[in-house]
Amino acid sequence: MSIEEQPFDVVAMVASAGGISALGEVLHGLPIDLDASVIVVLHLQPKHTSLLAEILARRTELSVKTAEEGDVLEAGTVYVAPPDMHLLVTAGGSLRLDDSPPVHFVRPSADVLLSSLADARPNRCLVVVLSGTGQDGAVGAAAVKQAGGTVVAQDEATSEHFGMPGAAILTGAVDEVLALDRIAAAVVEFAGSTS
Repeated sequence: MSIEEQPFDVVAMVASAGGISALGEVLHGLPIDLDASVIVVLHLQPKHTSLLAEILARRTELSVKTAEEGDVLEAGTVYVAPPDMHLLVTAGGSLRLDDSPPVHFVRPSADVLLSSLADARPNRCLVVVLSGTGQDGAVGAAAVKQAGGTVVAQDEATSEHFGMPGAAILTGAVDEVLALDRIAAAVVEFAGSTS
């Protein structure tokens, strides 16, 4: 099934410093029958084994897994980028891991994921930029918005670090700036549920 034929949306959540707790809170608020797949990019230490998928799985009813080469997107599943690999979505609706050079000194990069989504899933994509330092994600968020997607950023008051959300907001591509406790509801409003 190509990505154009898949009936569900894709939600991309990107974060860095302060992002684990923010991701956990958003995922906790999502229903098990969410009519979307969720892709997570969090800046991780490149040479350490990541337990991020296991940590996030404790906070949500959705299925959570570390993304693998060739995974085909499924609704109700959270795909977590592994350490030291860029994660991209292909036009066919599968995931690709890439070890090309870091972007903004990080791999995985939010910009790499979001730029691939702008090409592969332009009208069926919601980007959520959560707490993080630096500006990774701003270029990708702008690409998604220009392609017809929707972009939400966490507000400064609830962000542990406002670098990433702030940089995205400065691009003019952000549709809504929301407090952390309102983001899950925005995801559900965008994607809906299967029941």
